[in-house]
Amino acid sequence: MDLASEVIHFVTGRLAERALREEVERLAQRFGFRYSIQVLPISVAALMTPQWIAPRLEAPPDATLVIIPGYALGDLGPIQAAVPIPVCHGPKDLRELSEFFGVSRQGVSLDAYDIQIIAEINHAPDIPPERLLAEALALRQSGADVIDLGCNPGATWHEVDEAVRRLLESGLQVSIDSFNPEEVRRAAAAGAELVLSVNSSNVHAAAEWGIEVVVVPDDPQRWEAMESTLEILDRARVPFRIDLILEPIGFGFAASLLRYQAARQRWPQAAMMMGIGNLTELSDVDSAGLNFMLLALCQEWQIDSVLTTQVINWARSSVRECDLARRMVRHAIEQRVPPKRLSEDLVMLRDPRMREFSAEIIEQMASEIRDANYRIMNAAGLTHVLGHGDRVSGSDPFEIFDRLVELAPKGIDPSHAFYLGYELCKAELARLLGKQYSQDEPLRWGFLTPSLEPKHRLSRRRHRD
Repeated sequence: MDLASEVIHFVTGRLAERALREEVERLAQRFGFRYSIQVLPISVAALMTPQWIAPRLEAPPDATLVIIPGYALGDLGPIQAAVPIPVCHGPKDLRELSEFFGVSRQGVSLDAYDIQIIAEINHAPDIPPERLLAEALALRQSGADVIDLGCNPGATWHEVDEAVRRLLESGLQVSIDSFNPEEVRRAAAAGAELVLSVNSSNVHAAAEWGIEVVVVPDDPQRWEAMESTLEILDRARVPFRIDLILEPIGFGFAASLLRYQAARQRWPQAAMMMGIGNLTELSDVDSAGLNFMLLALCQEWQIDSVLTTQVINWARSSVRECDLARRMVRHAIEQRVPPKRLSEDLVMLRDPRMREFSAEIIEQMASEIRDANYRIMNAAGLTHVLGHGDRVSGSDPFEIFDRLVELAPKGIDPSHAFYLGYELCKAELARLLGKQYSQDEPLRWGFLTPSLEPKHRLSRRRHRD
């Protein structure tokens, strides 16, 4: 869309008028469009419906686009029948108009990726067959390309072939994580496509398996000695990829990273893998940032695959994080752009940007409220609750609620009290964490953002602002 040639007609309610005019004026200067704003006879834009808007709409003759509030849910057909120009929903929060216009002009595709994700199920022999299959399918749904069956050291899983066949029948790709030649033989015969791992202790059995193997050093500090293992595999025509072993922080992490870079220079054409669980599982830090950085290193060093787990609670979504990260780093490196403003899916604890209403806007809204509903917003480090003749501000949701009870002449009914408590809790979390709070909308947690809350909002509409 060439916004400079557009004449956009915005529709809003009385309370949002001043805030919308300020935002639209700023955007018109930035994008070069002309505009008009129609304020309909209703205090809150979110109480509109397309059916209610249609007979009241008065777009100028030169308008080229009508934008109605994002909360005015429903079929746009009635409005579209009333005007001969395109009609669309805007964002639910008018402060997001900038992104609304920006995304419509320059969307980014993150469909492409290079790095294969191998997701390990630890102690697979101890898991009942149906649960093992369910876990494997969930990992694939999260983005895993290969399901790795982690075996128990010192034992032989005699049913491994049955487990492999069960996963293959469900359309999964399978690898086997074991140094036990008998386990590997059974898994390979059943259809497993990759063995983790091979070193000098079991390399001579690799030729009979007939599948690709991951080569690891006998001693990571003497990784160059892998050359003899690789030569044996070459002579036997066994395909392989190399893993230099990523060490945990405190046990040579930085040195182990440099091994991957040195190995890429030594074997420039070899397929490589990085096992990243030693960092994500063994560090007291949320895994998303770690996974992103490790996938970026793999992309730059052309490491073709990663092995990850999601056992510890703070790494429970590692597979999905790796899937998102591999797409972002591929785009960034291929297009030579920073991986910024590509996707908000991995911005989880805080939000990409914060927008708050000014003190003047809050004062204006407070003075114009005529109904009995409350408006809740965060600004200047405080939570503000605005109602007809009431305004309560503070940083303690309990004190805010107690003050609202004092101001309510007939008290607050239980359902409305629950609603206020829920929204005040969200506002407090947002204020503490540095997240954008929008009443009746879920807080954003990247790809973990729940989808149920807007549905609940509709069923409780009489309690919203």
